[in-house]
Amino acid sequence: MRPSPATGTECWHPVCGSGGLLVESHRYVRERVELNPTMSLHGKEQHAHTSQVARMNFAVRGITAHVFPPGDSLAEPEREPHDIILANLPFNQRDWAPEDKMEQGARRSGPPLPADPRWPEEPPSRGSANSAWIQHIAHALAPAGRAVFLMADSVANSRQPVPRRLRERLLRDDLVECVIALPPRVFGHTKASACLWVLNRDKSARHGWGALDRRRQVLFVNARRAFEPVPESRARRLGDKNTALILTTLAAWRGLSEDGAAVAPYHDAAGWSRSCSTEEIADREYSLMPTSYAVEPPSPERDTRNRVEQLKLELADQFEQMRDLELRLLDVLEEI
Repeated sequence: MRPSPATGTECWHPVCGSGGLLVESHRYVRERVELNPTMSLHGKEQHAHTSQVARMNFAVRGITAHVFPPGDSLAEPEREPHDIILANLPFNQRDWAPEDKMEQGARRSGPPLPADPRWPEEPPSRGSANSAWIQHIAHALAPAGRAVFLMADSVANSRQPVPRRLRERLLRDDLVECVIALPPRVFGHTKASACLWVLNRDKSARHGWGALDRRRQVLFVNARRAFEPVPESRARRLGDKNTALILTTLAAWRGLSEDGAAVAPYHDAAGWSRSCSTEEIADREYSLMPTSYAVEPPSPERDTRNRVEQLKLELADQFEQMRDLELRLLDVLEEI
């Protein structure tokens, strides 16, 4: 997949840290277009010292990027839409500012605060910022904008009302393009298994995206076992081969040609990928867990893995319920 170096493409990271993900995106595009990318890079980080490290990271590499003053991205909606959003999000973040501000606003006298456009139907859960981050990103997308971010497995398959209704809204708005189940232990900062989500405001056939109309459809990729060991370490990584396989699968599904070559037809592959309609997903309680759709052929080993996977999801669901109950109890105690 050869990206277009079109002038005006804007890439934003709401929790950019030291800027590593934006630096890698710049390198990736530069190597493929063989030109210095004309896309503009923007990032925001909550901590002042980390923001300064990000600025230095861009400067030493000669990359033009704008790092906003330190601040919490969730504190307010984005004022401008973004073409591309990349994010390595914090999982299950509990003490996030917007909810605290909403609570303070509800208790003070005077006229009510205006409704937040990011969550017009209901506020996100106080127990976790996962749904808040997803809605924050979705609200910031331009008319043809795309977003890619990491998210804990529980959000894709939780039976709790808040994440389930969030998935329902995302599918109703036809924002979900692809969900990829990644191997466990490929992230140094967490042992939790996670999925890579791809959101897209326009999945119709168009130049630069693909020749196939994929509206009301979602691609699921089960890359749980697509990893290689890191030498002299217990860590894992996707590796170039598995990364290329994921990109090739997504390109075929979109009908995206490589350098003018004929488009490879997409076919579902048992245990690897499956294209589903939003109607089928709705019938499955709006689950967005790739392992529920791209199922491996029957075998005793697969049955054992699936059972372990299901037990892990159920346990994560129970932990989420415990967090919600804890916060409700604290609210009751504050009223006494």
